[in-house]
Amino acid sequence: MILVGLTGGIGSGKSTVSALLAERGAVILDADAVARELQRAGQPVLAAMIERFGDEMLTEDGELDRARLAALVFADPAALADLNALVHPAVGVELVRRIEAARGTDAVVVLDSPLLAEHPRDGMAATIVVDVPIETAVERLVHQRGMTEADARARIARQISRDERLATADRVVDNSGDRAALEAQVDELWTWLHTLPHR
Repeated sequence: MILVGLTGGIGSGKSTVSALLAERGAVILDADAVARELQRAGQPVLAAMIERFGDEMLTEDGELDRARLAALVFADPAALADLNALVHPAVGVELVRRIEAARGTDAVVVLDSPLLAEHPRDGMAATIVVDVPIETAVERLVHQRGMTEADARARIARQISRDERLATADRVVDNSGDRAALEAQVDELWTWLHTLPHR
């Protein structure tokens, strides 16, 4: 197994790079997707979240109302800290379980996590950072995700700085160009990943 980390700020196109790596044969462990699985109805993590934040965070069908929760926690640092304390440990345990399941294989395993720079993980062969200028990220969030410019800038401001994230990189994917340029970089990245040590 070759275990690598993939991260990038909001609006960087990290998910696109992750999908391109999956097309080339990588096993993707998406921390956000694992978090969503653990927050489904009937899961202990959701029960703990409702105990902390109240039943109004549920939709009519008993699932998490993500938009309502996001509106609450992004306006309240203490609530965000509480949410992270409930979710992150459980996500960490599940990711370790999935990494261990791939150990002993020849797979390139990509841990796709937006918080990898803030919370580095031991035992990875490399960290890949998907990077775009802040103005490019703002433009994409406004046009592709329907955010207001103010909301986009606020979300970017709540993350670690671009320079801090880049300082963690063993390899940077510049996603400020077109799709062809991105594909070419991912092809080069895929070749490079196979030169890394197995774990």
